[in-house]
Amino acid sequence: MKPVAFKYDAAVSVSDGCGALRDGANAKLIAGGQSLGPMLNLRLVRPGSLLDVSTLPEIREANETEAGVVIGAAITHAEIEDGAVRDPTGGWLRAAAANIAHRGVRNRGTIGGSLAHADPAADWVIVMTGLGASVTLEGPSGRRDVPMSDFVIGPFETALSPDEILVSVFVPKPAKDTRWGYWKYMRQVGEFAKASATVLINSEAGASRIALGALGQQPIILSSDVAEKVIGERMEVREALHDAFNAAGLPAEPENLALHITAVHRALAIAHADNN
Repeated sequence: MKPVAFKYDAAVSVSDGCGALRDGANAKLIAGGQSLGPMLNLRLVRPGSLLDVSTLPEIREANETEAGVVIGAAITHAEIEDGAVRDPTGGWLRAAAANIAHRGVRNRGTIGGSLAHADPAADWVIVMTGLGASVTLEGPSGRRDVPMSDFVIGPFETALSPDEILVSVFVPKPAKDTRWGYWKYMRQVGEFAKASATVLINSEAGASRIALGALGQQPIILSSDVAEKVIGERMEVREALHDAFNAAGLPAEPENLALHITAVHRALAIAHADNN
């Protein structure tokens, strides 16, 4: 199957893209096209026009600040993997990027496109949630910043308004001595995860965080007190996750729960072994 006929244009600015979305001409934005392309071919989406934002300079920049790094939405996974973008985490972003699908996908896929698509099993969705990142959205009313914990609101659903564009991602610099672990289960390389977890350990600053992904919905972030108990081995991972699943209204099916318990254990082991 092939896409229905559509008009193709290259955007000249972010405001140009917002205008196309606002005009209601059944327009869709495209950058890397690694998710949208297959959806077009399967006719799951049938836009009247595609507006290419992949080369816009304003979303192709990466700027470092004292607090972290602002990564333009059109930066590719491969550019992060190859170190073309400053990594405020000291290598955690590069490692995550290198584990996304295959190199061909990473060469084209963009960080902003992945987050805006909001596939529950995608790497950047859980990684950016675990790192406490935020996204900047631009629309007719200007720009606004949204924490990742509030950005993904459901499977393939985000806080983006119909006429807004995700323009950048802010990744904060971890505090000194912070440790990090990310682990995902997939049956073979290139598949989306069946279970994933991130662990950020900084007990001294009270900033420890455990997040669960690949749940068929937005990630679950364990409360800080529960995360501290799990990290300090004062609470079993199984108990913590069983309670978290129930609180999120997710059925604690044995197989799914077991995979996520394993994901947390593996992420904890990686974090404890991290010397960054």
